[in-house]
Amino acid sequence: MRISFLLHNTYGIGGTIRTTFNLAQALAERHDVELVSVFRHRDEPMMEAPRGIPIRTLVDLRRTSPDYAGDLPDHRKPARVFPRGDGRHQQYSKLTDDRIGAYLRSVDADVVVGTRPGLNVHIARQTRRGPVRVAQEHLTLDGHGGRLRRELGIRYGLLDAVTTVTEADAHAYRTRLHLPGVRIEAVPNSVPTPAVAPSDGTAKVVVAAGRLTRVKRYDLLIDAFAKVVTARPDWTLRIYGSGDRTGNERDALRAQIADLRLTEHVFLMGNAKSLEREWVKSSIAVVTSSKESFGMTIVEAMRCALPVVSTDCPHGPGEIIEDGVDGRLVPVGDANAVADALLELIQDDDLRRRMGAAALIASERFAPSRIAARHEAIFTELTERTHPRGMLRDLGLRSRATAYGSAYTARHLAATALRRARGRSR
Repeated sequence: MRISFLLHNTYGIGGTIRTTFNLAQALAERHDVELVSVFRHRDEPMMEAPRGIPIRTLVDLRRTSPDYAGDLPDHRKPARVFPRGDGRHQQYSKLTDDRIGAYLRSVDADVVVGTRPGLNVHIARQTRRGPVRVAQEHLTLDGHGGRLRRELGIRYGLLDAVTTVTEADAHAYRTRLHLPGVRIEAVPNSVPTPAVAPSDGTAKVVVAAGRLTRVKRYDLLIDAFAKVVTARPDWTLRIYGSGDRTGNERDALRAQIADLRLTEHVFLMGNAKSLEREWVKSSIAVVTSSKESFGMTIVEAMRCALPVVSTDCPHGPGEIIEDGVDGRLVPVGDANAVADALLELIQDDDLRRRMGAAALIASERFAPSRIAARHEAIFTELTERTHPRGMLRDLGLRSRATAYGSAYTARHLAATALRRARGRSR
């Protein structure tokens, strides 16, 4: 099979890039795979790219490149295909509309896979007849605004399949979007076998990892660890990850650590070049998020033989952790429950090591080869189906989508005109 993945920017950093690289590398052992990056802003990818897989760029934004496209007039005109509800809309333009469209109309692949909602809409609208069209959802349907959800409900009917990373999100797509004939499957992200030996469970260290954002609730984790330190002052907490450009969250967490007199016990470590090397220097991982789209750090920690204490937040932790077997699930927003679960593992060496060993075994189901086999089965079934979708059905769906797009554009123009009129009257 020839498989083409369409990504926003393969040269950046992010969970979608990482998991796509993992999947592409595993699939490339049996199939011809290519990565297509809408944007390129640097010479080499910031994350380790899969070996032997070509990366094609549609819009080169390196100023030193002879193909630099940042000064082209169409780059300054707004996108009309890429949906406004997608948070990346401002980065897209008429130029990206045209170049993505040209790629999709001529793509030489059996399967085309999109990796974010805006790109999935492009695939639905612009891919030539023939290739199987697959949309990957790396976030959640609930995480999208109403505007984007409405457009997905209109446009996604032209796809062949939608894959989500949790069964809970697949259920949301099946029940809340009317997508007859579109296969909707949950396939989790993959995590490769670490290049380091697993944790032995003896280090008196707890680790958390992820961007310093409010949704991760590191403030709650620090409150919880204050209770841990009261009972076990010999243990420390390391939090890996960077914040936004303002640094406000980092500053707030530093102040909280100082106010609670935890400067010798809680450390903001910044980004780690190799997070797996940091997992194995600890004995417990912890996640206190108010919501997750999957929980990559949970799987990464389990792959390093760490039991994970996690809030039972939507959507991923409950589908990854078996409570009491390879980790602990606690209520969202409950600092005391987090502290009690951590202390349960800290105070019982045998329990901690037993759960860590169980986590290592359970995490094998997220190995890239196993996850790739699940995607491969979906792709194969869709490419070999004996009754492909009819042209008349596609035309009907496109007509419905065109009517929706025209109505939305009219409303948008009317609202813009009204705002301008009100501005002139002041």
